[in-house]
Amino acid sequence: MTVKLFGTDGIRGPANQYPMTADIALKFAIAAGVYYKQDGHKNRVVIGKDTRLSGYLLEPALTAGFISVGVDVILVGPIPTPAISMLVKALRADFGVMITASHNPYYDNGLKLFNKNGEKLLNECENKIQTMILDDDINKYLVQSDQLGRARRLEDAPGRYIEHVKSSVTKSSSLSGLRVVLDTANGAAYHLAPTILWELGAEVVPIAAEPNGFNINAACGATAPEVMAIKVKELRADIGIALDGDGDRLVVVTEQGKIVHGDIVIGMIAKGLLDRGRLIGGAIVVTEMSNTALCDYLDQYGIKTIRTAVGDRNVREAMLTHGTNFGGEQSGHIIMGDYATTGDGIVAALQMLLILVESGKKLSELVNIFEPYPQVLRSLKFQNNNPLEHPKVIEKLSQIQSKHSEQRVSIRASGTEKVIRIMVEGKEETWVHDTVEEIEKLLTDHIHDS
Repeated sequence: MTVKLFGTDGIRGPANQYPMTADIALKFAIAAGVYYKQDGHKNRVVIGKDTRLSGYLLEPALTAGFISVGVDVILVGPIPTPAISMLVKALRADFGVMITASHNPYYDNGLKLFNKNGEKLLNECENKIQTMILDDDINKYLVQSDQLGRARRLEDAPGRYIEHVKSSVTKSSSLSGLRVVLDTANGAAYHLAPTILWELGAEVVPIAAEPNGFNINAACGATAPEVMAIKVKELRADIGIALDGDGDRLVVVTEQGKIVHGDIVIGMIAKGLLDRGRLIGGAIVVTEMSNTALCDYLDQYGIKTIRTAVGDRNVREAMLTHGTNFGGEQSGHIIMGDYATTGDGIVAALQMLLILVESGKKLSELVNIFEPYPQVLRSLKFQNNNPLEHPKVIEKLSQIQSKHSEQRVSIRASGTEKVIRIMVEGKEETWVHDTVEEIEKLLTDHIHDS
């Protein structure tokens, strides 16, 4: 069986188990250090992490690996993923690594890699790095003792990121008068997001902002915004914002405690950019998971929607290809291309907050811009064989998709978990549910037979 370390967004898995061991982290650093090494100057890498306990395991392993191949290490501690992308460029480093498993539970962890432009890696780059990681003779890359790298901590990294995020709005912008419930998922943005909103004038009520190494994403954050929704109603707040564990995506809640559909968030920000004359290329990028109603809504204003595969890395790549500065995923990864090369939940949150302030209306009045077409999302776990690789399953799914070509059916394996993601969308709700049941039965039967 071919070993594949990298998934949709770097390497991820249960901490202290293969491949998320200190040994693999060490080899990952050696391989990445060699891959990005440039002659003529001392190479540098920026390392950040979220608040998981296992960050203490992986950070020193990475540091040792980079130092062993002559790369200087800049440690910035707990900080959102998009901050690493920004800091790599600001510090003129050669690359960066974020230690995080994003929205996963505390017992998972992962490694995300960024190049000198703050961009996530293409598959071909990952393949070359993986080959080196799996090389039995990886120690051949180690440098002589007089060429070892050094490590230092950058104490003002949080402040640099705070100012960068604030630069995404005009200096005259103010959130004064807004009461915001802010759920930081006990994650990487716990100490930064509340500060940013407070400095811009908002009354901030932080929740899930006391990480202990185990409570990241635990019944909180973007994957569990229900507690935040209750708090919004209880405190009569104007809006609720929930981030995920590494701060690269968000979920929005109205003052009534209603979760706003991710595509509506995308639609509101896109229209806001258009109104301010800041939407470049007359188009935005979304993934195959976005609802067609979003595309129909934006079409009214002459905004073209370009679809790509799931993953904010794919969204960013399509943005560059098509020359647009905005894209996002229904799940809450939103890329403001003028300020970030990856999803940034805080930057996206500021856009929503400004729309709310400038409108002078309640959020519940602003979100009724379109009604998403019936769409059902399901996830099926599997342990051993991926049923999507079975010839009979492939054939049957192809028949289902061709039979209903006027509707949208997406079935894919997650790149970060042993899970199959199912999405069915159509204008007839009965058909959507019937089709989902048919697909679920097909896959479940095969999972049980495997």
